[in-house]
Amino acid sequence: MTNNLDALRHSCSHVMADAVKRLFPDIRLAIGPAIEDGFYYDFDRSEPFKPEDLPAIEKEMAKIIKEDWEFKKEEISKKEALKLFAKEPYKAELINKLEGDTISIYRHGKFVDLCKGPHIKSTGQIKAFKLLSIAGAYWHGIETNPMLQRIYGTCFETSQALEEHLEKLEEAKKRDHRKLGKELDLFSIHDEVGPGLVFYHPKGALLRMLIEDYEKKEHLRRGYQIVMGPHILKSDIWVTSGHYDYYKENMYIFKVDNEEYVLKPMNCPGHMLIYKSKIRSYRDLPMRYFELGNVHRREKTGVLHGLLRVRGFTQDDAHIFCLPNQLEQEITGVIDFVMDTMKVFGFKDYKIDLSTRPLKSIGTDEAWEAATNALKKALESKAMNYEINEGEGAFYGPKIDIMVKDALSRPWQCATVQCDFALPERFDLAYISAGGKKERPVMLHRVVLGSMERFIGTLIEHYAGAFPVWLAPVQAIVIPITDRAHDYADNIFKLLQDEGIRAEVDKRNEKLQYKIREGEVNKIPYMLIIGDREKEAGTVSLRARKEGDLGTVKIEEFIDRIKDEITNKT
Repeated sequence: MTNNLDALRHSCSHVMADAVKRLFPDIRLAIGPAIEDGFYYDFDRSEPFKPEDLPAIEKEMAKIIKEDWEFKKEEISKKEALKLFAKEPYKAELINKLEGDTISIYRHGKFVDLCKGPHIKSTGQIKAFKLLSIAGAYWHGIETNPMLQRIYGTCFETSQALEEHLEKLEEAKKRDHRKLGKELDLFSIHDEVGPGLVFYHPKGALLRMLIEDYEKKEHLRRGYQIVMGPHILKSDIWVTSGHYDYYKENMYIFKVDNEEYVLKPMNCPGHMLIYKSKIRSYRDLPMRYFELGNVHRREKTGVLHGLLRVRGFTQDDAHIFCLPNQLEQEITGVIDFVMDTMKVFGFKDYKIDLSTRPLKSIGTDEAWEAATNALKKALESKAMNYEINEGEGAFYGPKIDIMVKDALSRPWQCATVQCDFALPERFDLAYISAGGKKERPVMLHRVVLGSMERFIGTLIEHYAGAFPVWLAPVQAIVIPITDRAHDYADNIFKLLQDEGIRAEVDKRNEKLQYKIREGEVNKIPYMLIIGDREKEAGTVSLRARKEGDLGTVKIEEFIDRIKDEITNKT
């Protein structure tokens, strides 16, 4: 998002707030920033907004735009600002928290807002906008604060750009993994027994198994060792790691026999205990431990979102213990692993952030600088473009985040590699150097796919549920046209099963077109249609999801074709 577009959208949020205030004078204003692909504004109103309110607000916005009011910036004292916003408690709270004696405000017409800008020249410069939806949002995102009403909108420099964006939003609705997850019978979430906890149905569990099997083989091929740890650990270990101080509000803590335990939110302490279970030599390093680790985190109810934000999930988690002079090579190895894996799963574009030290952190300045430089050097050695994400690192170290872009060019957080000098110090990890001295290893935390749940949600939306053959839970369905072809259908099904092809037979007493339509809705890659003629000739009438009717083929030809697609993961 360019700075000009950011200013345009922020200006549009002010116009929307002005329009809402004109229509509903008693409403109280909160905040209204520009965001990726649009803007929003939060309001406090006794009655809920209704979808039919949005066209009326848009109409009022159009009037304000036509009036072409200039955006004027003013600097006033805190005292003046508090007087100006005396009837706006949310603005007053923000003013009291601001440092300094001077406050920045913006005016257009009679509307005034607390704001540091920037803005466009005047309201008349807004040419293409649309209000999109209404949602609830806690003030400051804290559940104990008042629930506000948020109106989302978007704004572009041209009508064509807006139209293209709206078309993309419509396509995104069709691809919503929650909708497709239900339609394709992949998973369900039952809030009555636990929000944010996923139940995988047979097809979803099979999809997940295929992804996990691929990952296990790839990790072993790349020199990782598979480990497994318990789901609960005494809280002492989380005090040592720092999670108890820095992450406690996101942890499930409980007592057993008067001792405090934690349901693990991370896998790293367990891997460090495995490392520490015996004396290590410099010749042993690097050591790469991999675990498909189940973790649980106390996410707020308001942020839970299908598979993308859950309370119980599995990470393809690994920790690499290495010598300082091996660090850059190990980081580049992780980057190569990520890029190779994303290609296999069909992702071709990505965005990279390098996140630096947050305000709340552990470790020395020297260690943070060394860790950050190692990550930078690895990215630069691969000639990869990245952006600095100031203050967004983990509390124990900086990190590289790799976000893949899906078929609609939306970024999804997947891979992370974090460089950590602090936790090896806290856990007193050591190896015996060539000189016979105890030295401290460096540790890398890394995931390739990230959360298995989020990655599956990403895959569903990327492919709109039409997975490539190697990932499809059902790869082929055999459809007999008549009862006379049932025995031949059974033979074909058995042959496919023996060849390791995931198949089903549809013998229901339904019309052929109904069965074909259902196969298309279920996004099955291949349909093998058979009748008397096919039975007599030992063939099948082949229909492909993408190409449609492919004519009559020998069953052996089809098996060769599909096995080639599965083997090459095309």
